[in-house]
This record gives sequence, C-alpha cells and structure tokens, in this order.
Amino acid sequence: MSEAAAEPGDAYRDRVRALTPVRWARTTLRLTRYADLASARAARLVTAAGRRCSRLPPMVWDALLPTLLLLNIVTTHAPHELPVAVALTVALALPLLWRRRAPLTVFGTVAAAAFVQWLTDVQLPADVCLLVALYTAAANSGRRGTLVAGAVVEAGALLACLRWATEGAFLTPFVAVTAMVVAAAVLGVNVRTTRAYLAALEERAARLEQQQEQQARLAVAEERTRITREMHDIVTHNLSVMVALTDAAVYAQHRSPDKATTAMLQISETGRQALTDMRRSLGILRTDEPDAERHPLPGIAQLEALADQMCAAGLPTRIEVQGGHTHIPATAQLTVYRLVQEALTNTLKHTPAGTRATVRIRCSTGTVTVDVTDSGPRPPHPGATPSGHGIPGMRERSAAYGGTLRAGPLPGGGWGVHTRLLLDSSGAASA
Repeated sequence: MSEAAAEPGDAYRDRVRALTPVRWARTTLRLTRYADLASARAARLVTAAGRRCSRLPPMVWDALLPTLLLLNIVTTHAPHELPVAVALTVALALPLLWRRRAPLTVFGTVAAAAFVQWLTDVQLPADVCLLVALYTAAANSGRRGTLVAGAVVEAGALLACLRWATEGAFLTPFVAVTAMVVAAAVLGVNVRTTRAYLAALEERAARLEQQQEQQARLAVAEERTRITREMHDIVTHNLSVMVALTDAAVYAQHRSPDKATTAMLQISETGRQALTDMRRSLGILRTDEPDAERHPLPGIAQLEALADQMCAAGLPTRIEVQGGHTHIPATAQLTVYRLVQEALTNTLKHTPAGTRATVRIRCSTGTVTVDVTDSGPRPPHPGATPSGHGIPGMRERSAAYGGTLRAGPLPGGGWGVHTRLLLDSSGAASA
C-alpha cells in the first residue's frame, strides 16, 4: 500500500520538475517584454522632453547657471558672509545672460568682477563663469580677441593660484586651471570654425542652386531659340515652295491640266513633309511612327530632293558635292541642309523668274564648306541685304560649329552665301 501510494507522488514531483524550466522561460519572456515596453516609453518621454527643451529660448538656458550658483551660495555660506558672496556671484554670473549678444563686453565685465573678487580675497564657485565667458568670446570673436581673452584668464589663474594655493602645492592647481582655460578656448575656437564651415557650405549650396536655376533657364532659352530657328526655316521654305507651286498650278490648270495636277500633288507632299518636320522639331514625333521612316532627318543626301523641289517651284538648282559625307555627324548634316534650304528659299522669294542657283558642298575630314550662289540681279543698293530672320538664323547655325557666314552680292552679279563648318573638337567646343 505504501509503495503504491508513493508512486503517484513521485510522478507528480517529476512532472513539476519538468515544468519548472518552461515556467521560468515564460516568466523571463514576460519580464523581457515588460522591460522593452518600459524602455520604449522612457525613450519616447526623453525624446518629447528634448523637443520641448529645444523650443525654449536661449535666455532660459543662460539663466540656468546663475540660478544654480546663487542657490549654492545661499545654502552653503553663513548668514554674515551672504551679502558679499551674493554680490560677487551676481556680478560674475548675471552678465552671462547677455553673452550671446555682446560676448566681449560680457567677458570684460566678468573679468572685472573676478579681479574684484581676488582683491576681496573671497573664493567662490562662480569663478567658472570666467571660463564660460572665455568660451563665448572664443566662439564669437576673431583670433586676436581669443588670444587676449585667454591671456587675461590665464593671468587671473596665476594670481588665484599664488594667493589661494597651499604652500608647496602651486604647480598642480596651476596646471589644472591652465588646462581648463585652454580647453574652454579651444572648444570655443572649434565651435566658431564649425559654424563658419557650415555657413560656407550653406552659401555654396545656395550658389550651386542658383547656378543650376540659371543653367536651366539658359537651356530653356536655347531650346526655344532652336525651335524658333527650325520653325522659321521649315515654315518659310515650305510655304514659299507651296505658294510657287500654287501659282504654277493656277496658271496651268486650263492649258495643261496634267502639269496642274502634278503641281497640286507636290503641294500636298510638301505640306505633309512640313508637318512632319514641325512635329520633329517640337519633339513629339515618335520613332515608331510611319512618318519617321518616310521622312528621315534631313542631311546632305537629301539635298538632291531639295533641289528637285526647288526646280518644281520655279528655281532651277544644281547640287555639287565633293568628298564623302558619311563620316559627318547627323547634326552637322542637318545644319548644312538648313543653310542650303534657307539660302535657296531667299533666292526663290527675292529673285525674278529665270534665276538659277548652284550649291557646292566640299567635305573633308575636319570641315564642311558650303557655297550657295544664284544668277539673280544685284540689290538696288550695294549694302542692301534681305530683311528678316533668315540670314541671322544662318549665322547662328554656322557659329554653332565655329564657322563665319558671309552673305552678299557677288562681283559678277547675283548673290552668294559662304560658310565653313568645323567638325573637330574646337568647333564642338565653340558650339
């Protein structure tokens, strides 16, 4: 009976011993969670307190040290010593309230009060205000002011150690006080240097931001100028050709209906090409559109088609290309095309019927020379040039590749346009 009764008790004790580590683990886990929650709440309280304290005005922080020093004097000195101690403490600590506004003046006031304290032979904890004033002077004045303030405080430290140091123990307190003086001055200098460095960084950031804004405005202005120049060339040329073809179609509609139909078809094709060029210039033509394949970026290879178009408009044009042009960049070829297009458009608008035009392109490794001449009559005045934006736009295009454009009457009659584009690095840099 006793053995049978003891067996259940042993099993119970074994079960309790097996469950004890589990209970300890659960208890430890709970305590850990409570500790984490408590630390998180404490961190939030400290953060909130720091934010509230940072909102306090600087005068409140400056008043903290004088208040503590006065409380120390009141609680540690005898009643008959309070008047002198309180007066000297106020003279040493109270000027610190204005140390941010007038650091050198406050330092001079505190140094004078410390000298009066030395004359009265009274030792006070408020002497620490002299170090605070030295730090403020070093943080807000130049090198000369810092050296003068440091020399004054060091002289005061020497006088204090000579009077109040115990016999045979002058060196130790003097070295300690000197170390505190040097530390206060160095800390102030570091603060001033850091402040100047941050101010320089802010100024540099503001200057860089201003330069970026100026560059953005210049980029926008250049893009507007480019679009305006492209639109002028496209609209002027194509409208001039369409007007000439329309006149020819009206003239031939009764006598030669086939020629009138051909002219109308050319007008339609010229209008579509003008729309495509305008959309490309405005940057809204996608490469996957069919018109992008039908009308590639104009270049020297498209000058023959331009000459055929001018011939159809009534201006017989001959194209001469010397040298290979496959190595010339697409942008330079576009510039050559626009120069020839504008020159032929001016000839079409300002010369009578029967005028002939000749375009000569000479391509080399580093340059492209463009000459466009016509056989039209000379202007009525020797210095007269066609008005408008055509020739100024041609000068801008030529200057983008380091070239100088010459446009004027030729000695033997007619009008000529000459320029040479530079394809090397200097030309690109000038662009």
